[in-house]
Amino acid sequence: MKTIIDFISKHQMLPSKTKVLCAVSGGADSMCLLHFLSSNAESLGITVAAAHFNHRLRGAEADRDQAFVEAWCADRGIVCETGSADVAAYAEQSGMSTEEAARHLRYEFLEKCADKLGCTAIATAHNSDDNAETILLNLTRGAGAKGLGGIPPMRGRLIRPLLATSRAQIEAYLAENGVAHILDSTNDTDDYTRNVIRHRVMPVLCGINPAFSASAMRTAELLREDEEFLDKLAANFISEHLENGSLPIAELNALPKPVASRVLRRLCGRSLTAGHTKAVLDIMQSKTLAHADIHGMRVTADRGRLYFGQKPIILPDTQLPIGEKTVIGDGKFTVECAVLPKNSKVFKSLNTFFFNFDAVCGTIVFTSRKDGDKVRLNGRKCTKSLKDLFSEAKMTQLERSSTPVLRDEKGIIAVYGFGAAERCSAKPGDTVLRVTINKNDRTGDNLKNE
Repeated sequence: MKTIIDFISKHQMLPSKTKVLCAVSGGADSMCLLHFLSSNAESLGITVAAAHFNHRLRGAEADRDQAFVEAWCADRGIVCETGSADVAAYAEQSGMSTEEAARHLRYEFLEKCADKLGCTAIATAHNSDDNAETILLNLTRGAGAKGLGGIPPMRGRLIRPLLATSRAQIEAYLAENGVAHILDSTNDTDDYTRNVIRHRVMPVLCGINPAFSASAMRTAELLREDEEFLDKLAANFISEHLENGSLPIAELNALPKPVASRVLRRLCGRSLTAGHTKAVLDIMQSKTLAHADIHGMRVTADRGRLYFGQKPIILPDTQLPIGEKTVIGDGKFTVECAVLPKNSKVFKSLNTFFFNFDAVCGTIVFTSRKDGDKVRLNGRKCTKSLKDLFSEAKMTQLERSSTPVLRDEKGIIAVYGFGAAERCSAKPGDTVLRVTINKNDRTGDNLKNE
C-alpha cells in the first residue's frame, strides 16, 4: 500500500537493516501491519519479529487470540514472543483504570521483548481513525496543543507506520490479500470512552466530512510543529537560566505565557495541570516568600528566584568531640575541633573559629538555626536575631536552613559565614578551642581567611 510506504519514508521510520518488533493483538489493524511489514521486509531491508500480550481480561477469547497469533507466525517462520499479566488485578493495586493498566503493562512487555530480540524499532498499528479519536478524547479533557497533536508518528523507538492509513483502507487491504484476523468482542460495546467516540461521534463527523480523519491528521501535524517550536524555546530558556535548581523570576515572567508554561512543564513534569501551572505563575507575582505544592514537588518563590523541588535542610543537632573530625548532614559538612594551649595566632574567619576555651560553657553542638535565635557577633556591638542577619544578607530560605550554627550550653557561639560570638572571643596567648567547618559539596565555598 503506497500510503504506508510514503509515510514510513516521510518519517524515516525504518532505515535499512532495522530489526522491528511488531505488536500484534490479532485484530484487523495489527494483522495488516504484520502482513505488510513481513511481506515487504526484503524490499525495505528490514527483519520482522512479532509480540503478543495477553491481558487476561476476556477469558477464553483472550487465549484464542494468543493461539491465533502464535500459529499465524509459526506458519510463516516469524519469531513471536508472547506474554501475559492479570491486568484487572494490577489496575486495582495501582489505582489505575483498566485501560491505563493494560497500556502500561503492554508497553513494558514490548520494551522487554525488543531488548531481548535486539530490535531497534517497535511498531504499533495505530491508524488515522485512532488518531482522530484520540484528538477528540483529549479535546473532551481540555487538552492543550500537545494533546490535540494526537498520536505522534514516532516516540523513541516506537513507530506507527499505519498512522496515515484509515480503518477502511486497512479492511480493504486485508480482503485483497486474504489476511485472516480475529474480532475483539469488547470493540462492539460502549463500555470504554473511546468506543463511545468511535461508535457515536465519529460517524456524525464523517457524515459532515467523509475525510474527517485525514483532516484531523493535518491539524495534528500543524499543532505538533507549533508544540515542537514552543518546546524548543522553553528548553533553550532552561539551558540558559537554570542554576542550582532555580530560575530567575523576572526573566521567566517576561516570557510569553505559552513558553513560560512549557518551561514549568519541563521542570515539574508533563502531567502538570492547568491549575498547577496557574498556581506557580501566581506565586511568581508574590513580593514575599511563597510556595506551590504540585505532584509531590514544592515550587518556591524566594528573593527573585523560583526553586524547583528544593526543601529546607534541617541539619541534625550533633555534639562535636574535641580532637576529632565529625562528618555531618549526609557528608555535607566536615567539622574539626582542637584545643590549642597558649595559642599565639588568632585570626578572623567565617568558617574557622577561635574561642577562648575558658569562656565556652560545656559541650559544643552543631545545629541549624532555631526560632528566636539571637547572637552578639564579635565586632558588631549589637545583638541581632538570626532572622535579621540572614535577611540583611538576602539569603533564601534554603540557604538559611542549611547554614550551620555552633552552640554551647549558654547559646550561640558562632554562625557559619558570619563570625563568632563576642562572649567567647579569644586573643593571642589564650588557650583556644579552634573549630573549623568545611562544606564538602561545593568547592570554593569554604571561607578561610588566614
